Amino acid sequence: MPSTPHAPHALVTGGGRGIGRAIAASLARQGMTVTALGRQRPALDQAVAAGDAHFPDVADVAIEASIAAAIARAVERQPIDILVANAGAAESAPFAKSDAALFARMMDINFMGVVHSIHAALPSMKTRPSGRIVAVASTAGLKGYAYVSAYAAAKHAVVGLVRSLALELATSRITVNAVCPGFTDTDLVADSIDNIMKKTGRSREQAVAELARHNPQGRLVTPQEVADAVLWLCGEGAGAITGQAIAVAGGEV
Repeated sequence: MPSTPHAPHALVTGGGRGIGRAIAASLARQGMTVTALGRQRPALDQAVAAGDAHFPDVADVAIEASIAAAIARAVERQPIDILVANAGAAESAPFAKSDAALFARMMDINFMGVVHSIHAALPSMKTRPSGRIVAVASTAGLKGYAYVSAYAAAKHAVVGLVRSLALELATSRITVNAVCPGFTDTDLVADSIDNIMKKTGRSREQAVAELARHNPQGRLVTPQEVADAVLWLCGEGAGAITGQAIAVAGGEV
């Protein structure tokens, strides 16, 4: 799919699968030029081949030099108007078994990955008439869950960053927001389901129900529902929305 000349340039981290790919596809369908970043080139190439993005690039958001180089390459093609910091990972363990290395991994990917992405993209965004930064956090950034203290701490940090940076950029026409999905039907949640089955002996249906019970609607959220919230925040009509952490969770929060 060719990019549209002079269309807004959106960059999505973790854009090769799950929520990130749904976001990239939604932005592309709105006529934006989309660069998808991720660690797995085959998934990124598949997204481009399917028309869900225009440009792929391999980067690890946890490594500052890696994400900075990838975003610099994207900026060379076209300045960035929209940054969706979506890349993330989740590990679960009781707190007593959550060592410093686990906390560091969760912070590096889920929090510092957002910091690195914004640091790299913001100078380009400031040259544009307006800009949108959206971090994909989690309901774990708004409340606690047992056995994911490191992940929840990192996502809380993302929400704090969004609220603070929004105030710094309030007069710049750049908005900064977070979307906070509940348990969503993605590969990441599939891994959690497998973990529940392994540790408890429950069936897949029982494991899915264990996660879905957190949602008052009694189901998993879909990636497209998260993408729709991001798409709205990136639109012209959301210019007065900044510093918000919007739950997409069926009323859980």
